[in-house]
Amino acid sequence: MGEPTVTSPEGREEVVRHPVTVPDRRGPLHRLRTPRRPRLWFEVLLIAVSYWTYSLIRNAVPEQKHEALRNADRVWALEHHLGLAVEQSVNHAVNSVTWLIVGMNYYYATLHFVVTLGVLVWLYRSHPGRYAAARTVLFATTAVALVGYYLYPLAPPRLMNGSGFVDTVLAHRTWGSMASGDLKNMSNQYAAMPSMHIGWSLWCGLTLFALARVPWVRVLGLLYPVLTLVVIVATANHFWLDAVGGVLCLAFGCAVSALWYGALPQQLPRTVPSRTGPVRAEPSRTGSVRAEPSRTGPVRAEPSRSGPVRAEPSRSGSSRARRRRQAP
Repeated sequence: MGEPTVTSPEGREEVVRHPVTVPDRRGPLHRLRTPRRPRLWFEVLLIAVSYWTYSLIRNAVPEQKHEALRNADRVWALEHHLGLAVEQSVNHAVNSVTWLIVGMNYYYATLHFVVTLGVLVWLYRSHPGRYAAARTVLFATTAVALVGYYLYPLAPPRLMNGSGFVDTVLAHRTWGSMASGDLKNMSNQYAAMPSMHIGWSLWCGLTLFALARVPWVRVLGLLYPVLTLVVIVATANHFWLDAVGGVLCLAFGCAVSALWYGALPQQLPRTVPSRTGPVRAEPSRTGSVRAEPSRTGPVRAEPSRSGPVRAEPSRSGSSRARRRRQAP
């Protein structure tokens, strides 16, 4: 078999004996910051371990009951000073409608996890290029919340002394809170600030609004954190100022992800190659050679589509020379 040759504009032939290589000089840090297609087994393991660690740390924070109750009194007094102490009125009004408050109890207990996991799965399947950045927002938001639980223990309104709030889970005997009834020993009851029900629901809502294509899904994305705010107040599990803390944690998570990936999740490409292979040199349309990632093969040189130079196997001479000999 003949070796590939290059025919120059002057008619000379040159044999290309070695492929053109373009070394990949990207460091490991650059590769970590480049969006890649997520691996299912790794993501499942990461989420499971992360949530287990989050629960372990959150519940290991000293409850500091007396300090938490003092902080709750301060928050309640601040809301009165602002003229926005609406939690007790909402709590009593919704509690008078049995079917509504029972539904809110189950909303509080379940959708916090179901919707968040559902959005993660949707991102994994439909937006793999944005998944890692969006997941980083969620993880950073949750991580900084742990700092809040440690530095500022806060009792929820339903546990305040003589406040008149109704613990709706106990009143209606529903399974609606990990901090009420038979499950109260499984969770730190004095970790109300910030509210991760708001942090997570706002992450879900903004993600759906920014990336979903169906209009009604985008509308639901905006409504979801608003409904969650009503639920956490009506069930007396949080002050509305706890929700402000959740928003600030989400802002921190967005900043961390943007600094790491150089952009917010919605600004990144929707899809990415399944694997990052070696670099392959390919011709551009203007005749110059450009480097592109190759999924399978080694680095190689290919001819230009519009330039005068082309590479082809040589057997008995160039086709131009044969046409000259065959001409009359």
